[in-house]
Amino acid sequence: MEALVVKSTGNEYILRTNDGKIIIASLKGNFRIKDLKSTNPIAVGDRVKYESINNDFWITNIMERKNYIIRKSKNLSKKIHIIASNIDLLMIIVSMKMPKTPLGFIDRFLLTAEAYGVPAMIVFNKYDIYKEKEILEMQELFELYNSMGYKCIYASATENINTNLIIDELKDKTNLIAGASGVGKSSLINVIQPHLNLKTANISNFNEKGKHTTSFAEMYPLTFGGNIIDTPGIRSFGILNFKLPEIAHFFPDMKKYINNCKYSNCIHMYEPNCAIIEALDKGEIKASRYASYLSIIQEFEEAGIDYKYD
Repeated sequence: MEALVVKSTGNEYILRTNDGKIIIASLKGNFRIKDLKSTNPIAVGDRVKYESINNDFWITNIMERKNYIIRKSKNLSKKIHIIASNIDLLMIIVSMKMPKTPLGFIDRFLLTAEAYGVPAMIVFNKYDIYKEKEILEMQELFELYNSMGYKCIYASATENINTNLIIDELKDKTNLIAGASGVGKSSLINVIQPHLNLKTANISNFNEKGKHTTSFAEMYPLTFGGNIIDTPGIRSFGILNFKLPEIAHFFPDMKKYINNCKYSNCIHMYEPNCAIIEALDKGEIKASRYASYLSIIQEFEEAGIDYKYD
């Protein structure tokens, strides 16, 4: 028998069977994904096989994943935590204020999406509170990310602005909805699917940081077709499982210059005849994107990481 994992609470998994029933299952035996060191062998979005023994349900196997999104495990630096799998669209919810989403946060999500073959787009929420300054900044980011092939939409959960466009993007897909705490992710989902009534939280005026309102990733069916996976609010996002020279390959605006570098293992910092640095000097690569790239490289170097995990 097969089913879809719709929620994981650590030791137990909530499954949606092929006939739409919801059951609770546990892992059978010492369950581990081959060649993948993760803290959670089963993730939301996984297709699994299960069996029933004495009225208990046990997961016996996991079907091959087409992709997944990860973050660094909180306590185990060399392990990953799989946020979700088998994703048709990663929708990143961001805001230009209260709180303002750092560009590095966006770029890290996009980097991981590129690395694991997950299509991504960006929604700029809270449009109703933007002043001219934020609107101009947003328009610049639209142009930047559109040029790399990422679709962008501005929206407002409170004023119901462009939520119809979001519905069009989500329809008939398995969608991972992600964003830093406080950007209005749960509020947007509630406007799109009011019956879900996801928990939301106000923003602290002291530091404009949101409070976490989601404890576990969870998948919900959409009434207009498809599914959404709501994720725990994430304040930061780790990048793992790459070697240093590979990082630039997942920046679409840098990738096209890589083959013109003098050295095949160029990390685009100090090397002579680096095509990416030359493009940066000419203004063909935005300084903000290169800054995101450098921050990731620096993180790897400080951790002494220049390998893929065994």
